[in-house]
Amino acid sequence: MTAPAASSTGTPASAARVRPEFRTPRVEDAPALWELVDGADELDNNSPYYYALWCRDFAATSLVATVDDEVIGFLTGYVRPDEPDTYLVWQEAVRPRHGIPMLGVQLFERAADRAVEQGARFIEATVSADNKAIIMVLKKVAKRYAAEVETRVLFPGDLFPGEHHDEVLYRIGPLAPRAG
Repeated sequence: MTAPAASSTGTPASAARVRPEFRTPRVEDAPALWELVDGADELDNNSPYYYALWCRDFAATSLVATVDDEVIGFLTGYVRPDEPDTYLVWQEAVRPRHGIPMLGVQLFERAADRAVEQGARFIEATVSADNKAIIMVLKKVAKRYAAEVETRVLFPGDLFPGEHHDEVLYRIGPLAPRAG
């Protein structure tokens, strides 16, 4: 057994902090996005075709996180056509055991910062009341922006076929660009 290679700081490479790259998604990323959602029980899966279209048509308002060109997380969102000051986060997923602390928060904050820079004053997302992880992310983002969070049921579960949870709308805002 050999020892891990040392980084330029003298620490083992395995202990070096992995830093993801964030970029807009490409059509070629669609299979990876679909696989991330398919492996997450708490997310509604869409067809692989849907993710290809999303990566083509809504890339400018979405993000992927990569390490060594492997997609380890993504966030899809768009500006609401009837409310151009509102950015809606459609879906977010991260690969389990990716080793990057707070990756979901980082994706959300980067997307929120970009949306605010482009004129958004509100961020919206719908979630199940049981999805504690994304609710924590939403509250962290609101706190960092010193913004209020309003909640209400946007779509009741019985609107959807089969068994489906209520889609609770979280609306964060008004937002202003963060300092620093």
